[in-house]
Amino acid sequence: MIYTDLTKKAMRISFEAHKNQLDKSGLPYVYHPYHLAEQMDDEYSVCIALLHDVVEDTPITISDLKKEGFPDEVIEAIALMTHEKTEPYFDYVRRIKNNPIARKVKLADLAHNSDISRIGYTNDEVVRRREKYKKAIEILTAE
Repeated sequence: MIYTDLTKKAMRISFEAHKNQLDKSGLPYVYHPYHLAEQMDDEYSVCIALLHDVVEDTPITISDLKKEGFPDEVIEAIALMTHEKTEPYFDYVRRIKNNPIARKVKLADLAHNSDISRIGYTNDEVVRRREKYKKAIEILTAE
């Protein structure tokens, strides 16, 4: 992971936002954004990876992140990666495609969310979710 003042701020916010959440396997959810951040190769993508679910899954808002001083490129990508419940999923994915940083983080997110060893079990819901993620990866990687 790249450690700068900005990424450290994103780490703290991500940890505080997700510290009481668990993922589908019962592990602390915060491991997920940290796992994505470890794969990123620049300051902004590390921040986006750490914060990609904060607005969607916690009370933190885009306005809160702006007040924290995150650059517009980071804010824009996080806003793109925030899936509103009323928006069809694949429309949301298509929206992300045109932002290179959001697309890079989303592809890492989809890969991690598709990893059955992370979840530790398979059922019909897991299979359906993996198929949905496979289609999302195809959308994001299509020319």
